[in-house]
Amino acid sequence: MPSQLSKCIDISCKEYSHHWRDSCLIAAAGLGIDALQECLKIYSTVYIVALLMKGKVPSKADIKKTILGLLQSTAFLSWSAFSYSVFICSLRRILGKFSLLTVSFLPSFLSSLSAIIIERPSRRSLLSLYVSNVATETLFKMGVERGYYSPISHGGTYIFATSIALLLYFYRSKPNKQVSLYKIFRIIVGKYEGNEYLKKENLSCETQNNSANEENNSRNLIKQHVLNKTSCKKNIFIKSLETYKKIIERLKQLKGKHISCSHPFSCVHYILKGSIQVFSYALSAQLVINLFFGTRKLITKPFLTREIIFRKGNLNLPMFLGGFTGLYRLISCLLRRFFKKDSSYYAIPAGLIGGLTFMIYSSNTIALYFMWKALQLLWNDLVEKKIVPEIKWFVIFLYCFSTAVLFHVAIFEPHLLRSSYWKFLYAISGGRIATMSREPLDIFGFETSKHLTDVLKKTNTIIKKSYIF
Repeated sequence: MPSQLSKCIDISCKEYSHHWRDSCLIAAAGLGIDALQECLKIYSTVYIVALLMKGKVPSKADIKKTILGLLQSTAFLSWSAFSYSVFICSLRRILGKFSLLTVSFLPSFLSSLSAIIIERPSRRSLLSLYVSNVATETLFKMGVERGYYSPISHGGTYIFATSIALLLYFYRSKPNKQVSLYKIFRIIVGKYEGNEYLKKENLSCETQNNSANEENNSRNLIKQHVLNKTSCKKNIFIKSLETYKKIIERLKQLKGKHISCSHPFSCVHYILKGSIQVFSYALSAQLVINLFFGTRKLITKPFLTREIIFRKGNLNLPMFLGGFTGLYRLISCLLRRFFKKDSSYYAIPAGLIGGLTFMIYSSNTIALYFMWKALQLLWNDLVEKKIVPEIKWFVIFLYCFSTAVLFHVAIFEPHLLRSSYWKFLYAISGGRIATMSREPLDIFGFETSKHLTDVLKKTNTIIKKSYIF
């Protein structure tokens, strides 16, 4: 790498960056226009979906906020694309030659720095988290490619288990309603494992009241069912419903719930109920997603519905989430019973053991997301305790550095880039990321031209011959 850093190539920016146009400014404007159109499509979908997910009729203020946010985010990403081309040409004119860093890394860093200031501060952390996720995976692949280290079997599972354990510890020990991840934890591990149910003086009274209320509600449902069933003959569904209710009632009445457990009814009921609920939620979501993305196929080939619904892979996510919920609750209840008290530290071993179910549904993207989220909360906690200093603008620097790494790899070693991110860059740039000349860059020793050809075949993208701008 040091020898490659010292190499330079004496070519013009037109020969490398925009061989279809003589003017640097016109070429940059063309990139910006294509990016603007694509960004409007992307952010229109994002902001409209976010508006609809609120579950209420949007007011004028909501619509205005959505439109302004859409325009601001579009301006941010469009400027990033436009200024990337501008900085490539500017650095070439200033330095006279291209080096390993000025081909893509430095132009991308500078364009990201100028663009992120345009974006809303509330979205900067989210953007930084996303690009850091992709950049971490890419840097790891670069290290493997160079022989610095070897991949670890089930490494993503270990990362996820460690990260989720730390996140669940914060979920139990620190109230933070602003972390959206905590809302997911309330569904997966349950509200009784959260900070608001830990160390309450009236815990036992509240538990008893909840138990009594749930028991009364259950009895009322049974009575109502008994009244309703007199008007119709019993069938398999009704018998199954009665059997299910009887099993639930017996599980509720089982003895053995420790006084330190904040959940109502028995621990067995608490563990099984949580696992089944999360499993059913995840399975339903998986089926809806598969059917939604398979709509085009189903319109022309309706008989594929059965194949989509009964696909074997549909069970991976439900089994992972359902198993995680069950193991986490099981370990938590066992620790409370063994130590005869409750503690937020129990979330660490429970999260580590439950996190092993990630092997069923392994995803580097999810594992790295949780890793960066855990590091973010850990750093914020250390800053609050004044153990480490607060570093201003760190989020912006991390975003710029991660984006620069991704653009650098997209030019020199595109085969190491996540395919979805390559397609994103291809769409944003109107195909220019593939059209930029790679032959002069082979002098750096990365076999750039060969890797570009492989990526184009893999992602079904092409090198465009001409552009309007």
